[in-house]
Amino acid sequence: MLFTAHSVPCRTIQAPTASEGQPRLWPAGQGADPYAEEAKHTAALVAAHLPGIPRWWFAFQSQGASGGPWIGPTVEETLESIAAGGVNSILLQPIGFLCDHVEILFDVDILFHGLAVKLGVRLERPESLNASMTLARAVADLARQGLNRLNR
Repeated sequence: MLFTAHSVPCRTIQAPTASEGQPRLWPAGQGADPYAEEAKHTAALVAAHLPGIPRWWFAFQSQGASGGPWIGPTVEETLESIAAGGVNSILLQPIGFLCDHVEILFDVDILFHGLAVKLGVRLERPESLNASMTLARAVADLARQGLNRLNR
């Protein structure tokens, strides 16, 4: 199983230097934004609840062209490594995405699938949550909890 999340430019998650003087969205003194570690930790938690998967990997997808380095490893690098290790079938779970959009329908279903075929690897992807009522109820519940905390 290969879990993925959207990559971001390294500069957006690095700890700010004293000369930057620009605020970050995460608390001061916490160093770098924990996005990459939290995404990998989420994958580890899900993998722990999936008995029977012999191995799993994690990669970042959809790196942009804004210049400068983006966090990795990339899905492409990871698929190449997986194929080189003799794996010939993989389930790709875009854990950083809830619904179908360009990074799923194009990047995963077309680009990554095409690369997997070239590498001799069968790549499948589970259906996204999209209009799932369970998801809608969970998001509504989280919103209610947040509103209740604000109203205290």
